[in-house]
Amino acid sequence: MDDRKLVQMAREILPNAYAPYSGYRVGAALLTDDGRVFRGVNIENASSGLTICAERAAIAAAVTAGCRFFSLIAVVSEDEKGPVPCGACRQVLSEFCGGDLRVLVSGNEGKIRTFTLRELLPHPFVFHKEAPPQEK
Repeated sequence: MDDRKLVQMAREILPNAYAPYSGYRVGAALLTDDGRVFRGVNIENASSGLTICAERAAIAAAVTAGCRFFSLIAVVSEDEKGPVPCGACRQVLSEFCGGDLRVLVSGNEGKIRTFTLRELLPHPFVFHKEAPPQEK
């Protein structure tokens, strides 16, 4: 899929964002390895810690539909440069995507900045399950 098309798909849903506290609306479009696109918007909450970012909303929609492999994500906002995913979103993306995932970021000026997930999160948390205690 063309980068500009995915950015446009994210931009189209900006009006659906629920941002009554910050006024900062974000839209995301996530491309799966099989060519499907899942979109999400930020959903704020009076208790700030319960706010859901657009990126995680898109990932949740994709996982709910049975998708676990992603190749590209576009994240847009109405400010000048666009929103670089927060740390929580970077970590959630790393759960499903390798460091080579391309992340497109665009604001209202239309310029697209491109990052890899590895550039944004060079040292993701990786769970290493410890061996159970040995029986005596």
